[in-house]
Amino acid sequence: MTQERSGHNSATETNDVGDAAALTGQNDQFSFVQAEHKILKFWKDRDIFKRTLEKTAKGKPYIFYDGPPFATGLPHHGHLVGSILKDVVPRYFTMKGRYVERRFGWDCHGLPIEHEIDKKLGMTAHDAVKKFGVKGYNDECRSIVQRYTSEWEKTITRIGRWVDFKNDYKTMDITFMESVWWVFKQLWDKKLVYQGTKVVPFSTALGTVLSNFEAGLNYQDVQDPAITILFSWPMKMPTWPRGPQHLGHFPQTSVFVWGPILIM
Repeated sequence: MTQERSGHNSATETNDVGDAAALTGQNDQFSFVQAEHKILKFWKDRDIFKRTLEKTAKGKPYIFYDGPPFATGLPHHGHLVGSILKDVVPRYFTMKGRYVERRFGWDCHGLPIEHEIDKKLGMTAHDAVKKFGVKGYNDECRSIVQRYTSEWEKTITRIGRWVDFKNDYKTMDITFMESVWWVFKQLWDKKLVYQGTKVVPFSTALGTVLSNFEAGLNYQDVQDPAITILFSWPMKMPTWPRGPQHLGHFPQTSVFVWGPILIM
């Protein structure tokens, strides 16, 4: 793990550096796991992440846009590589003297949250809105945003990534949504927005298009009822301008007819 220097020229810093040098231990049998836990404890006890932000507070900001994870899912191996890369870039520019604010975020939009609430309520979103109203349904969705916060903080901290969980942001925040509309307006004014067509997954039940991720949330292998009929067809060859006038019957010629069974 790469450490960012806190920048405090004091006896405390000297002691910290000496402590850091001893973190790996003096035992002949080295343990990466134990060394990692010691480094994480060192960072936490001395609030090293906060000190790097204090040191660069007057530096030129470096804006780092981090695509946040969905608020409804637990961290898995697929998040680890991305998180490590998202940690390397801010660390690099911090060591270059830039101020890099690293706020963790939560993606609260889209179908994943609605899907969780629909399972909880035992009804479709359409029926839930009819029963509870738009506000009531939105409140239900907001209630599960913080469900896995502790699990995410534990995993992200364990891999050595420095982010601010206390000052996090959510895509459902009014300020966030207004900033997105502002960016879209700038693109529109510069005539960088165009209308096109694209083949995308579509949910007939929800009446909306789906992202590839959303389409895979409830993917199932199901039996597709169909009927296949085999017709025996003793046909004759046609008459050709040049060649035999009649080539006889082909009694083993057959035709397949297939069609789905519609269950009403």
